[in-house]
Amino acid sequence: MTDESRKEEILINVTPSEVRAALLENGILQEVYIERAARRGVISNIYKGRVSRVLPGMQAAFVDIGLQRTAFLHVSDIVRPQNGDESNGELPNIRDLVKEGEDLLVQVVKDPLGNKGARLTTFITLPSRHLVLLPAGDSVGVSARIEDDDERERLRNLVLDLIAEAGLDCGAIVRTVAEGAEIEELRADLKFLIKLWSVVQERCSKGEVKSLIHEDLSLPLRVLRDLVTSNVEQILVDSEADFDAMHEFAETFLPPVAPMLELYARRRPIFDLHSIEDEIKKALDRSISLKSGGYIIFDQTEAMTTIDVNTGGYVGHRNLEETIYRTNLEAAVAIARQLRLRNLGGIIIIDFIDMEEAEHRENVLHLLEESMATDHARHQIFPLSPLGLVEMTRKRTRESLQHILCEDCPSCVGRGFVLTAETVCFEVFREIIRQSRQFEFAEALVLAHQDVIELLLDEQAPSLATLEEQTGKSIRLQPEALYLQDQFDVVLM
Repeated sequence: MTDESRKEEILINVTPSEVRAALLENGILQEVYIERAARRGVISNIYKGRVSRVLPGMQAAFVDIGLQRTAFLHVSDIVRPQNGDESNGELPNIRDLVKEGEDLLVQVVKDPLGNKGARLTTFITLPSRHLVLLPAGDSVGVSARIEDDDERERLRNLVLDLIAEAGLDCGAIVRTVAEGAEIEELRADLKFLIKLWSVVQERCSKGEVKSLIHEDLSLPLRVLRDLVTSNVEQILVDSEADFDAMHEFAETFLPPVAPMLELYARRRPIFDLHSIEDEIKKALDRSISLKSGGYIIFDQTEAMTTIDVNTGGYVGHRNLEETIYRTNLEAAVAIARQLRLRNLGGIIIIDFIDMEEAEHRENVLHLLEESMATDHARHQIFPLSPLGLVEMTRKRTRESLQHILCEDCPSCVGRGFVLTAETVCFEVFREIIRQSRQFEFAEALVLAHQDVIELLLDEQAPSLATLEEQTGKSIRLQPEALYLQDQFDVVLM
């Protein structure tokens, strides 16, 4: 899909305890951002931390920044001394760069995920609309999404001139939205960032250790700064207070964005538009259906995410190869969207249905790459492996949609399955035998889920009678409405 044909819309839903932002492309939900007051993300926040432990074997340090868990700092994320560049390209020993008990100005690049603490860097970055200031940098980079070579060179030279004009010793990154920007817009951004960096340095010198020095913008304002591109036509907000704050922010820093803002005051909930609530619920399902009759299964683990494509009931073409090819093409588009919507990151393995023709394999891979082109997260897609798998990575900075909205099932404790009623019956039998050999009792009362009790009274009744005969004990059954299927107790009477 070309940029010209891609029309985007942003919807922001605000409640006292939660803010949600939805990005739609041509009326279809693509990304969801959620920020809860009780646990706001800490990405891009700047802290004055203290090194609590240095681990030379891992080339890393743990830094206390005042959060629940100590944060992780790798040697590759530590600014080198000016004369400390290694000619052989090897990283220095971390003990030569930081010491236990040392205070550091650090920035969070990854939120705490699961049992892991936040990931830190000492390479501070300060973003604005068009630029990202790199106080410790020495060069100017341009977003790879700006593809025109002449425009890239123009922007790089403009920013280099502005840095020289300000007498600065720093670097910068030109963001995608800067394409076509005039020098005055870039100058205003750079002036703002220089002032902000000065404030950060002053707060660091006066601030206490393990304290927050600079907090990133709230979600509604980050949306204006980071998500609004030339394709965005409308931004709807259902909170008057947040609309006013966003409008003031836009008029001050992003004048072209202000006319896009609109207060949503209709009675119908804003996320009912375009069936956003339904799409979010579907994104929590393990399986999604394709229009053709095929389906895709997503399995998210701590190490990686695996995605399996199946034809299902799709038999709409003349031969099997054509059916498989069409299913894989549809799946490639759906997978790209689901990766963004579910915010899946890290290592991702996609098992497309095996295709015989090389051209088909190339076309499916190309369509996947094309469909991922608008993804805001950095990603890399590799060619098909000898096993026919597509391996890719997607930068993971915040928790996935599933981790934000869900928790492990208390019945299966995250396994995704429970013991069958038949298996539980056999466990009951073994438990009765175990108890009969250890204790004296006249009767055993079995408390279990209704389905287990019914099975004991039906298919397993002969086995239950045999057990009573073997043990010489009477066995009574009682269903318990609050018991889970794999939960039971044997009470000796």
